[in-house]
Amino acid sequence: MKRLLNIELQKLWKNRASKVLILTYFILLSFIALLSSVNFSFLGIDFRLADMGIFNFPYIWHLNTYIAALLKFFLAVVIVSMMANEYTYGTLKQNLIDGLSKKEFIASKFITVTLFAAVSTVFIFILSLILGYCFSSYTEISIVTTDLIYILAYFVKLTAFFAFCLYIGILIKRSAFAIGFIFVWWIVEGIIKGLLRWKILHNEQLTDTIMGFFPLEAMGRLIKWPIPRLQAYKAIETKLSGKESIEFYGVHWYELVIVVCWIAIFVYLSYRTLKKRDL
Repeated sequence: MKRLLNIELQKLWKNRASKVLILTYFILLSFIALLSSVNFSFLGIDFRLADMGIFNFPYIWHLNTYIAALLKFFLAVVIVSMMANEYTYGTLKQNLIDGLSKKEFIASKFITVTLFAAVSTVFIFILSLILGYCFSSYTEISIVTTDLIYILAYFVKLTAFFAFCLYIGILIKRSAFAIGFIFVWWIVEGIIKGLLRWKILHNEQLTDTIMGFFPLEAMGRLIKWPIPRLQAYKAIETKLSGKESIEFYGVHWYELVIVVCWIAIFVYLSYRTLKKRDL
């Protein structure tokens, strides 16, 4: 395992574009801390985001993982390019000639993307912990450790998305086309959702249940839009509508299971595609 990981990290380290994208990704993650100093005005009243409770425990786990997940496309480009370079520079064929099996090759790629997800998760965990203890009104250990499920959901979500990118990179070979395909697939899921909801089933609940089994939709549901959980948002909502909506913003266990199954499917499809391909 260590040998396989070393091989992949050396390839990435020698690629300038990959290094730039990886560094940019983590620099942008650090910019989440800048939200603490953002000020805005509303009806002549000045607000600072940090004073609005966005860094309160346990809400910070939800907010930061949601924001960080939006930046995952930087590493997606790295992963897709990583596979494209294998074909472009012939390193895949050379690795196989040198004795690396196709199963080991896929294992090395999956270990690498899992490492990306793990490092990103640890980074967000530490950043959230620091920001929370600096700005949160609640620092009791029982409150701090509440909702840590979002950290697990973030790791699973990133691993699944990177495994998806890995499969598409192996399937299509060209990074630009692979990135385009991922975007098109996202649009296709949206179209299918619209057709099911408005043309076929005419049932929103049933549509949501079915769409929960689609890969990108399943990943997206692990960490839901966090703003409605803010007390300030709830106060405005209650004032405008006269009542406060009650929704579940946590992570369901079965949502995690579905996404983990997709991880296994993408890794298996990657191996099967590579195994059948004549290199």
